[in-house]
Amino acid sequence: MSKAAEMGSNWADEAEQRVLDEAVRLAPTVGWNARLTERAAQAAGLSPGETQLLLPEGARDLAALLSRRHDAAALDKLAIHDPGAMKIRQKIRAGVVARLDAAAADSGVMRPLAAFLAFPTNLALALRLTWESSDALWRWAGDTATDENHYSKRAILSGILVSTLAVDLASGRDSALAHLDARIDNVMAFEKWKAGIKPMDLATEMVTALAKMRYGRG
Repeated sequence: MSKAAEMGSNWADEAEQRVLDEAVRLAPTVGWNARLTERAAQAAGLSPGETQLLLPEGARDLAALLSRRHDAAALDKLAIHDPGAMKIRQKIRAGVVARLDAAAADSGVMRPLAAFLAFPTNLALALRLTWESSDALWRWAGDTATDENHYSKRAILSGILVSTLAVDLASGRDSALAHLDARIDNVMAFEKWKAGIKPMDLATEMVTALAKMRYGRG
């Protein structure tokens, strides 16, 4: 990569994070929407042209940036663990708790973000971002599956992750941990995991979880 290209990449990365910082600050009052993108970009010192170049999908791009920031924070937290010395139950629990902690750092934006992702046009994005989070946690756990198990593991963990995040926001950490432990109990046998997966289960669970996060219902 040339120095000019590297400088351009660094500028883009830094500018994205500045806008995201402003979006997190503004979202509790502005909501998660196109107006948020405009105001956050302006507060971060970007021109309209720079904003369009950097965030062509606006609030959708901001949602992806925040999810990936939370993924990175979760992985940083998990660095204290040696996944090779942990049982699968321990790895799943540690990974989900680390992701809960990362989201909790920005708890004020979770309801407006959930409202945004609950729109039918944004459900595919919500599913993709949850899948990315699950993939990051499985990779930390040492999963190297490349067959159908690769996909079923991530589908299952996506369901656990999104439902636990919803309970955490709606009912608090104690309820979330109880929910998490119960879900792990229900799916510990991997053959049972695979037998329980249905094509629309994850989408249905995502819609239910987003509604719970949006309205705070247990």
